[in-house]
Amino acid sequence: MSDPKADQGQTTSPTTGADAGQGAGPVAGGKDGSPRPAERRSGRIVMRHDAAQRIGKPKATEDEQFLERAPAGRPAFVDSDPWRALRILSEFVEGFDALAAVGPAVTIFGSARVDETEPIYDLARTIARKLAQSGFAIITGGGPGVMEAANRGCREGGGLSVGCNIELPHEQGLNPYVDLGVEFRYFFARKTMFVKYADAFVILPGGFGTLDELFESLTLIQTGKVRDFPVVLVGSSYWKGLLDWMRDVQLPAGAISEADLHLLQLTDDADEVVRIVRAYAARSHDDIPSEAELR
Repeated sequence: MSDPKADQGQTTSPTTGADAGQGAGPVAGGKDGSPRPAERRSGRIVMRHDAAQRIGKPKATEDEQFLERAPAGRPAFVDSDPWRALRILSEFVEGFDALAAVGPAVTIFGSARVDETEPIYDLARTIARKLAQSGFAIITGGGPGVMEAANRGCREGGGLSVGCNIELPHEQGLNPYVDLGVEFRYFFARKTMFVKYADAFVILPGGFGTLDELFESLTLIQTGKVRDFPVVLVGSSYWKGLLDWMRDVQLPAGAISEADLHLLQLTDDADEVVRIVRAYAARSHDDIPSEAELR
């Protein structure tokens, strides 16, 4: 038989239990017989008393907020921290997805202000070309100067030329020698890619950004956060003052140890850079032959 109420077009109302399960929560049931405070759930968050009001939680459910059409203009939520966290997550996901199959690689750092006519540009280009010929992809910040030279040399050596570019107030575009480019808003997401997919760091003369990347790598190695991969400084005259200060000031002060100084290797020779990198990478990559195997 059909339900007379249904036939008459009447509708049923949600039960108290359904209401409790979806939001309000039961009012009674304390161990001492006293009523429990009304409870509201929002995802993993449980709110009682006036907690929702205190933290500014809207009355609408998450689904209601999701499906609500935004007013004209830029909605305020896209500039909020939760939304920013999603953007950060997306940078990591896209970076990991793009670089996961790069294979053996070397990250090369250096100044964006180096001109093509300067010797350091030519040296960076030569180092990258020789590394590429030895089976390494080259990862840079994707910009001009030393970064451009390294990407250019990598392409000349037949390697995969990667650029992890950063959004800056004065826009820095990808140099024309990048084969695989990934754009980043956040420095820390970008620096993670430099470290995660590199078998070595090669650091040529540069400014604050280069120093930041140098000491980031040393800190990660010193604290055991990453494996002890090579950090090669190129340019004896440029880096000598810094190394002398570390040895003459930091070491006697007890700020670093003698072993910390040996985390850095210094050279002016492109072939020496390749030898250092190959000696390390041959232990972890079957497709990178050692120097002995090449002889």
